[in-house]
Amino acid sequence: MIYADGTALSRFLPGVACYEDWMRWAIPQLGDITTTQLGLTEVRQIVELYPREQKAEAYEIVKKIKTHVPVMRISDENVQVSSHAAAVLQPFAAIHLGAAVAHPKVDTIATYDIELARAAVLYELKVVTPGMPDGWHNGVAGAS
Repeated sequence: MIYADGTALSRFLPGVACYEDWMRWAIPQLGDITTTQLGLTEVRQIVELYPREQKAEAYEIVKKIKTHVPVMRISDENVQVSSHAAAVLQPFAAIHLGAAVAHPKVDTIATYDIELARAAVLYELKVVTPGMPDGWHNGVAGAS
């Protein structure tokens, strides 16, 4: 299963960097992607930055995300991991990491947050970032 944070979910919005790569990758994976309410909140915050004439369409996309991407609860175990990770990550990134690590079926995280990606690797999660070169988060872009 793949946990998607807000930086990844925002790639469903047209005009966002890596949109096309994300869509090609994510649409076939929809049944395996999950998030938390925090991820959805982050996408809504991004939509608030859209020009007024584009907001309605962007909010429709958020509704589709809510329909097709299951939302997991933040568990006690999540809070334990998040509180440890908060020493090196921003608070929301720590919550995302906790959600991914705590869920027994999640083995991959989709994120465009470099620090979260680096921390996820330490917890033995695979990192996917369609549109970014392999190893981008470790300073070894293009390395095999």
